[in-house]
Amino acid sequence: VQLQASGRGLVQAGGSLRLSCAASGTIFSIKNMGWYRQAPGKQRELVAQITSDGTTNYPVSVKGRFTISGDNAKRMVYLQMNSLKPEDTAVYYCYAERNVKYWGQGTQVTVSS
Repeated sequence: VQLQASGRGLVQAGGSLRLSCAASGTIFSIKNMGWYRQAPGKQRELVAQITSDGTTNYPVSVKGRFTISGDNAKRMVYLQMNSLKPEDTAVYYCYAERNVKYWGQGTQVTVSS
């Protein structure tokens, strides 16, 4: 599985940004896809997940502000981020999970105050 993320950007607090992740290769039996983020000096954390049956999961820190969606036909996963805060600044990584996690390259999101 190969994952290509796009949509990096610099936005002001309160703004919005959409990240995209394109999947290619052998993607059958993918259980879920989503996004993690990692801020400097912090552990990588899950910010959004969508399962194969369309169930979505978010941590409290982003719930109500971030929305994950998928387009199976296009093999795309999107992360719509609204009401961005400076603490959302991080490198965002898309992933796909089968028996192991596959990772895309990180994309930088910077939110200025």
